[in-house]
Amino acid sequence: MANVTVYNMEGNEVGTMDLNDAVFGVEVNEHLVHLAVVRQLANKRQGTQKAKTRSEVSGGGRKPWRQKGTGHARQGSIRAAQWTGGGIVFAPTPRDYEVKMNKKERRAALKSALTSKVQDNKFVVVDSLALADAKTKEMQKVLTNLKAEKALIVTAQEDKNVILSARNIENVQTVAANGINVYDVMSHGTVVVTKDAVASIEEVYA
Repeated sequence: MANVTVYNMEGNEVGTMDLNDAVFGVEVNEHLVHLAVVRQLANKRQGTQKAKTRSEVSGGGRKPWRQKGTGHARQGSIRAAQWTGGGIVFAPTPRDYEVKMNKKERRAALKSALTSKVQDNKFVVVDSLALADAKTKEMQKVLTNLKAEKALIVTAQEDKNVILSARNIENVQTVAANGINVYDVMSHGTVVVTKDAVASIEEVYA
């Protein structure tokens, strides 16, 4: 089992914690991590963009002028793309961007992402994040003490004070343990996790 140091909010060491190798010590599968990130970004796309082709715009029905002898370039319809109000060539149409991964692959990708953070010493465990009030200044002080920049803060459950304190700090995001995902883990420099959140993650994924 991997052994990590546990810190308090002042950044002082208060003990150690064993991490379950079934979650935090797996062989990193970079392909699955990449696929999971692509899937999450693709599935966020609405796919509702639409423009009209020449078959859908109004007008046309006859040649605007005869083929030869006018001095104009030959034209077949005022619905063609080169005309104002004409159709769009290769117009976008509504589509589904969904990328599929099965449950086993998704779990393996998240374990790989978490393991890579542990291996890179970017996985910081704190005994608790007990903030008396929702104050950005206090959360910034905690992150400075933990030397955590561009941090993803993971708590066992949604903590209103933590969420409100962190939401105005640039490049800092909060998430409950049951909402943790590969994209958030990989797009942040440091993952700051409470001991309770570690236990929750291990309970689900071990």
